[in-house]
Amino acid sequence: MLAALALRLSNAAAASHAPLVRYEGTTLSMGCVYAIEAYGSSDAVLRRIVSEAFAEVDRIDRVMSNYKQDSALSRINVEAGRHPVTVDPELFDFIAAAMRYSRESGGAFDITVGPLMKAWGFFGGDGRMPAGEELAAARRHVGSRHVILNARARTVAFDDPGVELDLGGIAKGYAVDRAAALLRGQAAAALISAGGSTIYGLGAPPARDGWDVAIQDPADGRKVAMTVQLRDRALSVAGTSEKSFEAGGVRYAHIMDPRTGRPVQGILSVAVLTRTGTAGDALDDALFVLGPDGSRRYLETLTETDALFFLPAGEHGWRLIRESRR
Repeated sequence: MLAALALRLSNAAAASHAPLVRYEGTTLSMGCVYAIEAYGSSDAVLRRIVSEAFAEVDRIDRVMSNYKQDSALSRINVEAGRHPVTVDPELFDFIAAAMRYSRESGGAFDITVGPLMKAWGFFGGDGRMPAGEELAAARRHVGSRHVILNARARTVAFDDPGVELDLGGIAKGYAVDRAAALLRGQAAAALISAGGSTIYGLGAPPARDGWDVAIQDPADGRKVAMTVQLRDRALSVAGTSEKSFEAGGVRYAHIMDPRTGRPVQGILSVAVLTRTGTAGDALDDALFVLGPDGSRRYLETLTETDALFFLPAGEHGWRLIRESRR
């Protein structure tokens, strides 16, 4: 009896010190490559849970995409200007959370930017200069004041049929969080990336204190600006390199200031480290719009948040302003 117990304890101890296996997987979803690197005790378990995480990302895309005509979000955009649209609890709570980010940021983050993205040619394209009348018309449809949420009935309505929701500034971060939630407890550690724009480090890889993640040099994408370490934290980066065009000697990027109706100028990129991918995805856009000076009051309301502002300096350089809130 004692010998059998000792054998079981010996086997358990050996298993607990067995080297972890590593598994990597990728999938294309939400217009980018989602990648997961995970460590665990079983290759079969890692394969299964990574596959489930990717399936969850695809599910969120089917609900929240404004590119898919049959998504729940597209249905809202088509119908909510005519009558209230009943949505499921997850989507309602998500839209309500996005609206809170809009209010708290003074409108710097706004999920009603859809008409502006189309006017500037960034919806499915690399951008173009809109005509004055087109831009003025788009601006009339932008603003969270146009969105009416009824929590009791769980409905979304617009007071203007020209309003369109665009969750692209926050949905990828939410998908990263959902993937991390599935991996937590099943994997010893994991790194989840949504095209490099939002990354979550779950735990730490073997013999490391956390996941070392590089932030791209905003002036030269072939270089690394700096490396940060993630352990149960997220990194989100908003930059001008993803989609942009040049007109009249001025470069216009896809990050829109909802308050002016124009692309933001004078900032190369903003990186945010925070507790969740959802928060980071919303905050990097909001802080990009507000800039380092305009962000300070908003940052005072936040905790466990680091913001890195990369500003132009010289012909091909940049300078860094860092703000931290604990």
